[in-house]
Amino acid sequence: MLSKDQEYQALETTETMLSVTSGTVNSEDVIHDNGAKKPTIFYCNYSDCMEMYAPSHIVAQYLDAHPEWFARCAEPMKVQPLEQNGYALVIGRFGAFNYEVEPKIGLELLPPDSEGVYRIRTIPIPDYIAPGYDVDYRASLQLVESRAEDFSRSIEMTRVEWELYLAVDIHFPKFIQRLPQSLIQTTGDRLLNQIVRQVSRRLTRKVQDDFHHSIGVSFPKKH
Repeated sequence: MLSKDQEYQALETTETMLSVTSGTVNSEDVIHDNGAKKPTIFYCNYSDCMEMYAPSHIVAQYLDAHPEWFARCAEPMKVQPLEQNGYALVIGRFGAFNYEVEPKIGLELLPPDSEGVYRIRTIPIPDYIAPGYDVDYRASLQLVESRAEDFSRSIEMTRVEWELYLAVDIHFPKFIQRLPQSLIQTTGDRLLNQIVRQVSRRLTRKVQDDFHHSIGVSFPKKH
């Protein structure tokens, strides 16, 4: 497993060529420098699935017990429990144009609704004011039973299919605002989608491993 610094190095390197200043500005500086400028909004729509080799009711029991596994599987992200179903997460430090932000968001993992759909949404973090950014995170997960072939035998499997809508509003400092808006937008959207793909794939794999270990089933390794 890569270290936190190694995981984010690729993202930072991707944007190095676009750097236009000699100094690094932290997100906290934006609070004193954003004026009346409207925030720039970056978007991400992402979908994926997790394959769990167990019946759906077993997978549901695991998902419902998220206080037992969520913080462990989210590492190296820092996780702080909030309410009964809430967590505060520090995603990591990311940046472009020598501007860095370390997103910290509150997430609530809601129990399944009447149709069996799990939802995750952003919630406020008590006594915390985000320095120059705002995050709108909305995800839905649904369990779909299926069958899988493994060495000529059919085994029961549940697909955890999920979709994510993510919007991030950022109040940039003045030296960023002087750049072409199209460059800011395309760079930010690309970086956000890259972060989401990287974090989701890592989290998916760790949840799969943790789940199958908890029920004593070997998770098939795919080539």
